[in-house]
Amino acid sequence: MFKKGDKKSNEKNTKKVLVETYDAYKIPRSQHSISRNDIDDNALKVLYRLHNAGFRALLVGGGVRDLLLGLKPKDFDITTNATPEEVKALFRNCRLIGRRFRLAHILFGREIIEVATFRGHHDDDNGQDKQKVKQSQGGMLLRDNVYGSLEEDAERRDFTVNALYYDIADFSLYDFCGGMQDLAERKLTLIGDPEVRYREDPVRMLRAIRFAGKLDLEISAECAEPIRRLAPLLQDIPAARHFDEVIKLLLSGQGLDTYRLLKEYKLIQMLFPVLFKDGEDDKANSMIEQALKDSDQRIREGKRVTPAYIYAIMLWYPVEQRAHAISFESGMEYHDAFLLAMNEVLSIQVKTIAIPKRFTATIRDIWSLQLRLPRYGGKRAQRVYHHIKFRAAFDFLELRAKIEQSEELAELTAWWQEYQLHNELPQHDHSRKRNNRSTEQKPDDQNRAAKKPYKKRRYTKPAAKTSE
Repeated sequence: MFKKGDKKSNEKNTKKVLVETYDAYKIPRSQHSISRNDIDDNALKVLYRLHNAGFRALLVGGGVRDLLLGLKPKDFDITTNATPEEVKALFRNCRLIGRRFRLAHILFGREIIEVATFRGHHDDDNGQDKQKVKQSQGGMLLRDNVYGSLEEDAERRDFTVNALYYDIADFSLYDFCGGMQDLAERKLTLIGDPEVRYREDPVRMLRAIRFAGKLDLEISAECAEPIRRLAPLLQDIPAARHFDEVIKLLLSGQGLDTYRLLKEYKLIQMLFPVLFKDGEDDKANSMIEQALKDSDQRIREGKRVTPAYIYAIMLWYPVEQRAHAISFESGMEYHDAFLLAMNEVLSIQVKTIAIPKRFTATIRDIWSLQLRLPRYGGKRAQRVYHHIKFRAAFDFLELRAKIEQSEELAELTAWWQEYQLHNELPQHDHSRKRNNRSTEQKPDDQNRAAKKPYKKRRYTKPAAKTSE
């Protein structure tokens, strides 16, 4: 039996040993480049409130990694020894989310600071609390809410470059897994056995591709080897999660490099099952690469890029091929076959990537306008020009003409370019009110006088006859 005071003494000694162990992985402020001036003000507020409440509070993940690389982080994630419920008690602007991973989101207007509790290791016995941890038969983690120490949390991270911690208490860094050396060597390495880690969460394969493309890192041989073999595991990932990942992959400014890596590691077919279904299509590939190159340039210039346009590009040739097949097999008019093909391709795609309806509607508009743009006789040109998605559809047409080297598409593109020179593009207010249609000038009848709008006659109800 322990004597009185032995328990406190043992806890004190254990804490002392942990501090000494952590010191072996500690990098003092004088030996790293991270400054509080580079950290978001709201992230600092969260770090200091947790620290002042007696909890450990550290910046972790991509925020630390990007600061060390001299980049501007997109977001800042925080880890702590406080449980999600304890975090919520400290912040009125906090909400708890997630069943698979319990997280605290601290809301500052539209900005969200994510706070996670230190993750711990799973027990090997059969007495695990299934409310805290649950795995599928294939090894994928379905629930993971086992809490642990800082060092255990580092071992549970995915890549060494993401297992770097900035401690607000003394502004030092903690590197338990050799992330600093991997950053210096521009190398991406998984923590632990790559196959086990990929089976736990197959999205780590997509993350490896994204970090390699975004940060210009080389995927280590042991990290790269299982990817092609385990790629089918991505089919078990919820479609909504795939949508978020694809946005990060293709619309973060390095879309072209990332797309080529996805092709190299045979992951593009897992995300877009209708793309390259019958082998690689040079025409489709060229169009996708040019669109991603243009999108990367727009992002660098600070311009807006819509996911709908990229999805429309990715799926255009599968839709066109399917429309020709339906028309040939059934004898249906091409326009009707095209509408069926649109529905068919999109219904297949949304099972893999849950594209929201606001984007699928835009995709349909861009595609449908490709059939309307060649028919500009009479008032049709004016109606197409006033369509809210005309600009996106015209850019799409221009790209098709460039890739396909079609004389017919080139002439059509030139016609619409000249049309736009003489007609101001309407300003859409996205309301239900009908826009006032201005008079148009076509390239072939610039000297024709504009007709006055037809003025309706007012109908006056005849006065009732009065009986004398």
